[in-house]
This record gives sequence, C-alpha cells and structure tokens, in this order.
Amino acid sequence: MASFNRVILVGNLTRDIEVRYVSNGGLAVTELGLAVNDRRKNQSGEWVDETTFVDVTLWGRTAEIASEYLSKGSSVLIEGRLKLDTWETDGQKRSKLRVVGEKMQMLGGREGGGGGQSRGGSRPPQRQSQPQGGGGYNQGGSSDYDSYDDGSFGGPGSQGSADDDIPF
Repeated sequence: MASFNRVILVGNLTRDIEVRYVSNGGLAVTELGLAVNDRRKNQSGEWVDETTFVDVTLWGRTAEIASEYLSKGSSVLIEGRLKLDTWETDGQKRSKLRVVGEKMQMLGGREGGGGGQSRGGSRPPQRQSQPQGGGGYNQGGSSDYDSYDDGSFGGPGSQGSADDDIPF
C-alpha cells in the first residue's frame, strides 16, 4: 500500500532558536517550537482560536539560517515530514510526533518579527527563479537565505501565474 508523508505549516516561533552542531562532521541542527493557529466557530456561533504547538527539527544550512535570521514571534512556513520519536524513561515508554523540516520560507518583514542580528532593517532580495526540481532550504543545500520557490506556492518562480491573478 502506498503512503504519503508531507506537512506544510505556517506559524510563529515560540522561542528563540539555538543551533548546535553534531560531532560527526559538524552538521548543524536546531529544534524550534512553532505555534499554528486555527480559528473556528463553536456551537454557539462564537469565534474561538485554537493553537497547536508543533516541534520542528531543521538540519544543515537551513538550521544555521533560521538561527541567524529568525527569533521568537517570527512567522515562518515549514514544509517537511512527520517523524515519531520513541524512547523509554524510568521504565515507561514515551513517544512524540515531530516535523522534520526540509524546506523553510521566512514570512513577513524584519521589523518587529526580526532576526537574530540587526542589518539596517532591510531584507535581502528574493531569488527570482530556481531550477525546476525545487531548491532553497533543504539538507542538500542551496545557500539562498530568504525563500525557496518550486512553483507550488504561487511565488515569483511559478509557471502560469500572472500579475493579474493577484487579488491585492
């Protein structure tokens, strides 16, 4: 039977990012907390916000870039896969579902949601086009640091999108 394991999340970081390096080869890794909000009407017709907290692991250059440019409260889009971690503590089996982030896109400006370092309040220019196979933040390693665009989100590299299709 076929399976599919893909997750796309947009949310805000719940804490500042701390990058560490694993001993074999010095590969960067970071664990970040992401708060994802959902707004629904309850049975009485009132709007209620429901927040889900998700743990995300980033590896390699993606982890380094996230720690350099993002901080608590920053908006970010993460694409990745689910992974179940299991361990035993004091004879009790425990498990935790987390997301292994494979692609990342920073959302919003640097003012207010900023990054770890001040660079005059301006964002670096976004990459205008990328190879068809994707790119940007992944473990394989493009070094671009603002976004990736494989055409799946309607960004500047999307095929078939026109400026007239933008509703704002």
